Amino acid sequence: MRGSEDREPALFSYVSLEDRVPRNHPLRTVKKVVDGILRDLSPRFDAMYARVGRPGIPPEQLMRALLLQIFYSVRSERLLMEQLDYNLLFRWFVGLGMDDDVWVPTTFTKNRDRLLSGEVAQAFFVAVREEARRRRLLSDEHFTVDGTLLEAWASHKSFRPKSEPPEPGGGGRNPEVDFRGEKRSNATHQSSTDPDARLARKGGTGAKLCYSANVLMENRHGLIVDTEVAHATGTAERDSALAMLERQPGRRRRRTLGADKGYDTKDFVAGARERGFTPHVARNTAGRRSAIDGRTTRHAGYAVSQRKRKLVEQGFGWDKTVALLRKLRHRGKDLVGWVFAFTSAAFNLVGMRTLILAGVCP
Repeated sequence: MRGSEDREPALFSYVSLEDRVPRNHPLRTVKKVVDGILRDLSPRFDAMYARVGRPGIPPEQLMRALLLQIFYSVRSERLLMEQLDYNLLFRWFVGLGMDDDVWVPTTFTKNRDRLLSGEVAQAFFVAVREEARRRRLLSDEHFTVDGTLLEAWASHKSFRPKSEPPEPGGGGRNPEVDFRGEKRSNATHQSSTDPDARLARKGGTGAKLCYSANVLMENRHGLIVDTEVAHATGTAERDSALAMLERQPGRRRRRTLGADKGYDTKDFVAGARERGFTPHVARNTAGRRSAIDGRTTRHAGYAVSQRKRKLVEQGFGWDKTVALLRKLRHRGKDLVGWVFAFTSAAFNLVGMRTLILAGVCP
């Protein structure tokens, strides 16, 4: 029998948001972990807000909304608010009721900037990392370091000599700029759009205005334990790696550190050893002498580190495709560092969810 189409909308709904989300939905595991972390961060949130005045967006809801933007590749905060208006799954995860009003995108942005000034992204990243450590998901002995370039939100036209006025001539919002045959370098030129961006290239591609994004990964499950965003220079990856190694506890114990050929320099190898890490760096023998000799490569652990270090590319690929960091939407080194740390925390949450559902940890 053919059913009839009922065009009369129901006045009330008797199904709660909790019942509409499937019991086996992967966001349920993530929400449980995130809620516990945000409870621990509540004292930090209290210190950031005044005790009197008009209430703002609860920081817990703001953080959950930012996580959804990363998980579901939402490219702007305006689209995120649109999704939050009619997507019941989004409302459930953030903590909004079915009839609650959605925030104005500009209000959402202003409240996000308040979290930036409070270094909440780094605190959230550390809390996620410590939750993974509590669940015994992290290795304390074997690590990998690597870096990638994140394209800045600035064009080649904005890369002008420092002695010139900030705005190029030519008229219009997109003026004609001819820089062919002009020698340009970071020493003499600077982007008028994003002064912190630097002209750099990697892997034989063309030079672009970029930031250097670096991570320290543990080798057991490929989770990120530290991040560092720096100006894109020729030594940025090695300098950032040593800075991250310096922040790691337990220097009395010898640990291993996998890395690619770009880290095969005497200064980096010596710096890693001084910080208690045995550098399992891929040897670079192309017309030069490697800083890694047979005393390191003869051990079976060296081959294991070289195989495990490739896991770090999964994080970079996830950041650039799912989290949409292939081309940044934020300007300034501090804000890019905030975004990268928060995105790395989201990547760890996805990895932890997979391990929890697989029964690897409680």
